[in-house]
Amino acid sequence: MVRLDSEEHEILEAFESGVLSRTEHAERDIERHREIADATFRQDARINIHLSSRDLRALQVRALIEGIPCESLVASVLHKFVDGQLVEKPSV
Repeated sequence: MVRLDSEEHEILEAFESGVLSRTEHAERDIERHREIADATFRQDARINIHLSSRDLRALQVRALIEGIPCESLVASVLHKFVDGQLVEKPSV
């Protein structure tokens, strides 16, 4: 079961009681957002990259810990970096 915070619970109760309702274009909007999400996460290009053996081993270990393929980990890290979700730490 999904856990809801108090605000989400309040919204759900309002929807279920009929206080809130879907917009007339809800289905179209949901489909549009699905298409955007699919396009965002589609991996449709390849690159070749040269890494040090040490870095590759470290990536493989990290991927194993995360339970995902190494290539998926690398793609995720690169995506987060270009999206601005990963930033460099200032050196001390």
